[in-house]
Amino acid sequence: MRAYELMKETLSRKIYIYIVHLSWFAIYGLFFTLRVHEEENFHQILFIWGGFFLPLALSAGIFGDDISSGRICILATKPFWLGELYIYRLLGLSIQAAVHFFITGFLLLIIHGITGLGYVDDLISWLFSCWLLFNTWAAISTSLSVVVKRAYNFIFLLAVVLFFGFLNSILDLNNPDDTITKVISTLAKYVCPPFTLLTRMVEGEYSKYSLIVGKYSSIKAIACVTHTLVLTVFYSFFGVLLLSRRQFTCSRE
Repeated sequence: MRAYELMKETLSRKIYIYIVHLSWFAIYGLFFTLRVHEEENFHQILFIWGGFFLPLALSAGIFGDDISSGRICILATKPFWLGELYIYRLLGLSIQAAVHFFITGFLLLIIHGITGLGYVDDLISWLFSCWLLFNTWAAISTSLSVVVKRAYNFIFLLAVVLFFGFLNSILDLNNPDDTITKVISTLAKYVCPPFTLLTRMVEGEYSKYSLIVGKYSSIKAIACVTHTLVLTVFYSFFGVLLLSRRQFTCSRE
């Protein structure tokens, strides 16, 4: 019962979360039906909105609001390990995302069936990859919310991503063979959420390397999924550690 209540709270804690879900469905439907976009473009939009912006929006202030209001003190006095609070909230976000992408797939298939618009090839694979990417960003944002006040984890994380994305683009454009550029690219590829890795997996670019199932490389797909899950656990570990060791005050900040 405690686990259910903690996971449920990730959905019911703010009314704007329902608005986010509905707005995202509308965005998917809009871009899905626009003929000016090619199939690859829609999948990238789905990946960015569902795998990146959605976890940031849903996890905004997930711990920061409780810490700023002093409510965390009440939660900290409960007879359970604070790490459970982190795990169940992150799990609640993950389940919320799974339902979100299931509904998204259902709606897009209905739109395609009625109007014939849009692209449904590999849609399930893209939605599954969106869910994997969602989990990694949700883990980062949730961990950041332990140390950042209120909902500023959303703004801070977005600013950091934009800054390093811009920096990497400049370095790659001017000095693609430079050591610093290669180091940043390697870190982005293996330590940051695997946007490129999952994209290439779904597009079937790894199929030429090993055993093929359809257009997908089974071994490479398993490796990509495992890598993504390991990163999610890695990011979560720091959040659990920070939450368990931090000292809280009951006054509003």
